[in-house]
Amino acid sequence: QVQLVESGGGLVQAGGSLRLSCVASRRTFGNYIMGWFRQAPGKEREFVATISWSGGRTYYLDSVKGRFTISRDNAENTVYLQMNSVIPEDTAVYYCAASRILGAIRALEYDYWGQGTQVTVSS
Repeated sequence: QVQLVESGGGLVQAGGSLRLSCVASRRTFGNYIMGWFRQAPGKEREFVATISWSGGRTYYLDSVKGRFTISRDNAENTVYLQMNSVIPEDTAVYYCAASRILGAIRALEYDYWGQGTQVTVSS
């Protein structure tokens, strides 16, 4: 069992930046692919970004490429999502998740989920 706890959400103006963090409970954090998803009100959960075990491979939702950066620190059991140049459409609850499938972009491919952190972008 892996417990994931997100933090760093909040209210930010359009064009601003925010850094989300997700801490995992297990030392085997490095064995998992990590991903970020988001869910806006009335919409389905949406893939945002994923990162490989060592951090050498990353994949992004097209609409966040060039604005968001996913990274991880396996020594600290933490994955990050740096969000720059945010827009109102980025408003959602953001979730981190753990998978054993490289390049996983579907929610059903992830085994463990955090409780989510709210990000609100004002225009």
